[in-house]
Amino acid sequence: MISIPLLLNAEHACSYLAEQQARSIFVHPHFALNTDIYGQLIEQGFRRSGDNVYAPQCAGCHACIPVRIRADDFKANRSQKRCWQTNINTQVIVKPAEFEQQHYDLYCRYQLMRHAEGAMADASAGDYINFLGSTWCDTVFVEFSIQGQLAGVAIVDQLPNALSAVYTFFDPHYASYSLGTYAVLWQIARAKRQKREFVYLGFWISACQKMAYKSNYHPLQQRLDGQWLTVDDHLACS
Repeated sequence: MISIPLLLNAEHACSYLAEQQARSIFVHPHFALNTDIYGQLIEQGFRRSGDNVYAPQCAGCHACIPVRIRADDFKANRSQKRCWQTNINTQVIVKPAEFEQQHYDLYCRYQLMRHAEGAMADASAGDYINFLGSTWCDTVFVEFSIQGQLAGVAIVDQLPNALSAVYTFFDPHYASYSLGTYAVLWQIARAKRQKREFVYLGFWISACQKMAYKSNYHPLQQRLDGQWLTVDDHLACS
């Protein structure tokens, strides 16, 4: 049993819910993290951003609900099956989590098209790799190419018993391929092949459209009151 020092940051504007204030607890930056320890922390509802590991700690708000999929139990719906078929010829290459100019250029185009008002819309190369990469985590950058053209990149953490979907960005020109959905489906399939039990999707926020999509993956597990519970379709979409 190890003791992990935590820090509570100051209140700031919430990134997901308008007119809400947010706070998070962080693992102390001087604490030596590794993939095994993070595998335990993610089970407790923590997430990684760069080298930082955090969990929401907002007064009076519990909107951010950690969610995951048990890979062997996943059942694709009709839309997800169509997405998988649409990408049957999409080339996938798994690469080390290292800076590549073409990845960064694609990331910048994606931010300008999809999140122009966001904090990362004018991210420098350093901002980009510090946000998605990590010096201690076993992370890979997964390239998706269509007809020889780089179309998307998924950042995936490889944990002892799980994969964690960190972030996905893609060329808006290939929006019809639903690469965000395909990236999750690919990770579920990879988790099955590698005998990893779970795929973590981060936080589900029902009132935030860009986060609510996670309820489309069934059966979904939510961490509520310190327990992981499998929810039925009605509750997951409520």
